[in-house]
Amino acid sequence: MDEIIKKQVSHEEIWRVFRIMSEFVEGFETLSRIGPAVSIFGSARRMKRDERYYKIAETTAFLLSKMGLAIITGGGPGIMEAANRGAKNAGGQSIGLNIQIPVEQKPNRFIKTILQFRYFFCRKFMFVKYAQAYVIMPGGFGTLDEFFEAITLIQTGRSEPFPVILVGKKYWQGLIQWFNTTLLRAESISKKDLAIFEVVETPEEVVQIIKNFNLKSAKNKGNKR
Repeated sequence: MDEIIKKQVSHEEIWRVFRIMSEFVEGFETLSRIGPAVSIFGSARRMKRDERYYKIAETTAFLLSKMGLAIITGGGPGIMEAANRGAKNAGGQSIGLNIQIPVEQKPNRFIKTILQFRYFFCRKFMFVKYAQAYVIMPGGFGTLDEFFEAITLIQTGRSEPFPVILVGKKYWQGLIQWFNTTLLRAESISKKDLAIFEVVETPEEVVQIIKNFNLKSAKNKGNKR
């Protein structure tokens, strides 16, 4: 009986590996063709189009799309819908990386290119690999997860630095204060770690940070030649 159970478990694990591989392959094949992109994160909670952060996300995506950047979101409602709407309205590439979860997340209607993921870690890898910048709008645990993933990769040198931008000073002020009063005082992080990300208020500030970063990167590449 034990041998039968072991064989069954082994069989299931093997098929899980193939499912994981297929998600990576499909992601690589699709996203490798989109060119420069920005990943935008934020709450999946439904909100009206006239709500402040919905409008900010929509405008941010619109302006970035006009710069020739593809917009990648988690594909769901709320802030993600706003960003995909902005990208579509600008005539840009509007991409959604949807996740299959017990409480079904239906893709929003403004996505032009959609990928479905079963595994969070495959999806998170695609967000990082194909984004030149992370724009973090107000959100919950999922949004925080993406934020901490990005700053950890940069802090540990596992990723080259790229813009990580928190939008909404009032929303994020408690977290930033905790970084300064708890983590920094306990020497759990260093002062330079706080420079990995920036906190802004408007779409225009987001655009300017990304423009400045791209100009600086281009200049550095030119100096190395």
